Amino acid sequence: MRRTLTSCTFTSCTFTSRTFTGRSLGLVFIALALLAAAPAFAGDPPAAGRTSAPLPAWEQLTQAQREQLIAPMRDRWNNSPDERQRMFEHARRWQQMTPEERKNARRGMKRWEHMSPEDRGQMRALYAKMHGLDDEGRRALMAKWRAMTPEQRRAWAQANPAPPKPDRPRPPRD
Repeated sequence: MRRTLTSCTFTSCTFTSRTFTGRSLGLVFIALALLAAAPAFAGDPPAAGRTSAPLPAWEQLTQAQREQLIAPMRDRWNNSPDERQRMFEHARRWQQMTPEERKNARRGMKRWEHMSPEDRGQMRALYAKMHGLDDEGRRALMAKWRAMTPEQRRAWAQANPAPPKPDRPRPPRD
């Protein structure tokens, strides 16, 4: 049996017709399937849930391994002299946190990364408003916020805008 194949790629389509026999057409599809699956066969780093040999303590790392871990931070430090104080304070605060506080901070960072720009704006407004309140005022505002509908939250954020973000350059993240 003979079939006609029109080839098409992600970036462009080629409308050339070629006639293939059933067997050669099967080989073409196998080759395309292997090409599509090639990223799956690449050497990906181990996933977080995958079990692998535990890494050694810092003292047992080689100098090359230590350098590999430290290099991105050194580059950010050297490339952003205006950010050094903020980076230093951030590291100091992180060291003072309990493991539970660090866990909560990581969870908050992940939530922030997945927020829409509108949601981030609302959170900035809420944070700015809460920043000037005492504990009782914060609890009351949070209770009120949780009871609001999304439309009410948008209206509240527009009525209580966050101060403008400072124009400080962010260091590149690797």
